[in-house]
Parts: sequence; structure tokens; C-alpha cells
Amino acid sequence: MKILNPEKDLSTFFDFLKKSQNRALLLDYDGTLAPFRVERDKALPYPGVAEALKRIIQNGGTRLVLISGRRLDELIPLVGLERLPEIWGSHGGEKLLTNGKYHRAVLSKETARGLDAAAGWMGEMGWSGRLERKPSSVALHWRGMRPEKMEEMRARVLEHLPHLVEGTGLSLHEFDGGLELRPRGITKGKAVETILAEMQGDTVCAYLGDDLTDEDAFRALKGRSLGVLVREELRETRADLWLQPPKELLDFLRRWQAAISS
Repeated sequence: MKILNPEKDLSTFFDFLKKSQNRALLLDYDGTLAPFRVERDKALPYPGVAEALKRIIQNGGTRLVLISGRRLDELIPLVGLERLPEIWGSHGGEKLLTNGKYHRAVLSKETARGLDAAAGWMGEMGWSGRLERKPSSVALHWRGMRPEKMEEMRARVLEHLPHLVEGTGLSLHEFDGGLELRPRGITKGKAVETILAEMQGDTVCAYLGDDLTDEDAFRALKGRSLGVLVREELRETRADLWLQPPKELLDFLRRWQAAISS
């Protein structure tokens, strides 16, 4: 564990958490709560993570939200929780609330046509097996590919796709293991901003993530919030704290549970 922001003190953060009536724990999934897997349907949480989340949910007093780039229907079977928390999938393009209500972003006709065109072109390139269609985006995965093949795919996408979807409101984003095309404004940062705006008073919040797509979320945090980078190796980041999974991740979750239980 390493403090990256000298203005942040972890003991002070947990003191605020203990006293607060407004708490939010926002969590990315792949690479944060679960290790990356080439076979994405086998990306189960690190041992002990589901149990730690279950205790936090049962305790109450925390708005626990999973914010993932995955589709909701992919993520739910993996998390290992009988009582689901609030889940924002597809970078916030769809969400499932704890009361069971489901919401999905409405796309313009131009944006929908752009996604169809992009997916069609990727299929023509022979990449259908690595193509993922989501409710509001298209992702191309290259995890497990040889480096030279990955670079060839990346170069072709960056050269061709921006011209294909020009004027559709779509933008291209890199993530750890691929590229994704999604509407501007659908980001994890926007999801965090929306969640915090919905909460009353001075919310004590932590966001845990690992990927480049999580940097938008770190940027959106303010005040008593804490951005936490969770990954094996440190990289340049806007986060306030760096944790190495799974031990330091579990320690953080258990410390959260202890603070809200006392």
C-alpha cells in the first residue's frame, strides 16, 4: 500500500467514514475485485472478496455500487452475491438498482447506426470472435494475443474506425486488453458524478479501480472521497492510494467494514 496524494491520510479518511451518515463504496470489477482472465466468463472474484462485500451489504449504511465496463447480464453471474448491490454496467450505459429496476441509456439513431457500422467492419476484418456488443458500445478484446498481432489490430482500428463513425457521437477508448467505441458522456466518471449528486450531504466515498477507464472516475471524486488504484504494478494515475490485490484489497474492505460497524 502506498499513499500517492500527500494531502490524503488513510486514518483520517476512515475516521470520517465512521462518523458519516452518507457513505458510498464504488467498485470496478475486472482487475480490481477479480483478476483478468482471457476467458472472461471465468473471471471470478479473488478469494474472500465476495464474503467481504456480503458483510458490508448486510451491515447497511453504505451505498455499495459496482461500476463496470461489462454488460450487466455478464457481470451478475460472476460476482458471487445472493443479495446484489446496485450495479452500473457498460460504463454506466445500463444500471440495476437494489429494488430490481433496470435502466438503459437511450441512443440516438446516428449513434446506433455508428455502432452497427463499427461492428460490421470488425466482423469483415475477421475479428468476430473478439468482438463484444454491449447495449451502448462495441468492444474489441485482444487479451491473450501475440504482441505483434495485437499491435496490428490496434493500428488498423485507430486508422479506420474514427473515420467510419465520424458525426455519430461515438468516441474510441483504450482499456487494459482492448479498445471500446461508446457514446461520449457514458463514462465511469459520469456514473460517479451522478451517484454522488444523488446522495445528500457530505458523502464519504471511495472508488476502487485499476484501468485507464477508471481515471475518469478518479477525476470525478471530490472532498472527502478517496481514489484507490488496485493493481499489481503502480502506473501514472490520479488516484490517491495504491493497493496491490488481493491482500491489500481485502484489508481495505475489512477496514471499511470495521469502520461502519463501530
